[in-house]
Amino acid sequence: MAEMKSKNRDEATSSGEIILKFEDVSFEFGHNKPILHEVDFTLRRGSKITLMGQNGSGKSTIFNLITGHHKPESGKIHLQNKLTIATAKQVIPRADSELTVKEFFEKCFKEKVYDIEPRIDEVLEVVNLKAPLDRPVRTFSGGQQARLLLASALIQDPDLLLLDEPTNNLDKAGIAHLTKFLVEYKKTCIVISHDAEFLNAFTHGVLYLDVYTKKIEQYVGDYFDVRDQITARIEKENMKNAQLAKEIQENKDKANFFAMKGGQMRLVAKRMREKAEELEEEKVDVRREDRTIRAFTIPAQKDLVGEIINISEFFVFKNHKKIARKTRISLKKRQHLLMTGPNGIGKSTLLEAIASGTVKGTQIAPGIKVGYYRQDFSTLNFEDTVFDSLMSVMDKHIEQDMRNVAAGFLITGDMVYTKIGSLSEGQKGLVALARLVLQKPGLLILDEPTNHMNFRHLPVIAKALSDFEGAMILVSHVPEFVKQVKITEVFDLEK
Repeated sequence: MAEMKSKNRDEATSSGEIILKFEDVSFEFGHNKPILHEVDFTLRRGSKITLMGQNGSGKSTIFNLITGHHKPESGKIHLQNKLTIATAKQVIPRADSELTVKEFFEKCFKEKVYDIEPRIDEVLEVVNLKAPLDRPVRTFSGGQQARLLLASALIQDPDLLLLDEPTNNLDKAGIAHLTKFLVEYKKTCIVISHDAEFLNAFTHGVLYLDVYTKKIEQYVGDYFDVRDQITARIEKENMKNAQLAKEIQENKDKANFFAMKGGQMRLVAKRMREKAEELEEEKVDVRREDRTIRAFTIPAQKDLVGEIINISEFFVFKNHKKIARKTRISLKKRQHLLMTGPNGIGKSTLLEAIASGTVKGTQIAPGIKVGYYRQDFSTLNFEDTVFDSLMSVMDKHIEQDMRNVAAGFLITGDMVYTKIGSLSEGQKGLVALARLVLQKPGLLILDEPTNHMNFRHLPVIAKALSDFEGAMILVSHVPEFVKQVKITEVFDLEK
């Protein structure tokens, strides 16, 4: 079966005609922020390719170069004549949030489409979403908005479909539905995702953007195939360098020995040193893996005593109607609640109401600091610099303390002076986590904290949440992540 799977992937990536080619493409944001350096890769018709790389490495930038929103500093991007391209972005642009569903889809086309309503109905059925055409986009849940984003790309019927983190906010049923769609999809697709299980279901190959070399490495196979290839390559390079290092040291030792003999032996010593220098030049730069965030702790507010939060009433949405329900939930120190339910039932809406203190039936103890991680990062001011955003949540504004915490989340050097809005979605998530560490809350409320995150970071985040000494309410649709978090109670909104 594995051989058949590999054969199918090889055929898919080698039989189709080339529809996209990057040739020595370099790109940078502003001065001294290189993203790509002389990148080369090709894309064949009918292939389904994963684009991987560290948060902030430039994956979304590559999409913008493909669509023409960015222009390369040097090199060429060759697109097949009349190739149509559509992108399903990570998030609904803020400017589009007030649009109705119909207006949102109309905006996908440069010219007016007169038969758009049946086309909208068709793509909404494909993404398994019921959405009244006059309903504002902002009123949909994160998972429902993810479906709208996918549908907005599909309605354009492109030759090349670009999907940027399409599983974010999707529940289990939504991911299964999307996976089935991509397995059966007949056209060409590039997907950015950190969900290995999802990717492995349909991927023919991987474009791996190396954050250090700024180049693309092209592989055949799924993520696990790529991981094995990279691991084997690193082992081979390390073995070669270890052998060279041994020979270099032997030549240096001999050179020192013969140099002490004097006379003709000094010429032998010189040749030995030259040989050592030649061997040094043969050493290879071992491929460096993506950096993982440092292990961290979210310090809890001091002197937490008794009940931190009490929930006696909540609300859900059924068929777009708000329904009130009764419950009895009380959280104290070290008690962690997992809130579950399908997309659209109202998890994010309820979390927002709890965090703001506006929901009926919920009481947070006086003086409790609430640390709120929103899936859309709307708790962050996109006009703030990272520096200002992090300093604003600190009781004592000590820059070195802030920088020490930021560095653990890969926010170093002049990056702290970057505006939040200029960061990648993954980097915004790291800033949001750093704020929680500096804030020291008594109650943590987290809405999909794994969205946009490099998969290497997830075990580190799970450990920090497990160890949190205060009360916590968590929403996550990623089972492998939830399994790693210490949960004391599950609250199913549907039941």
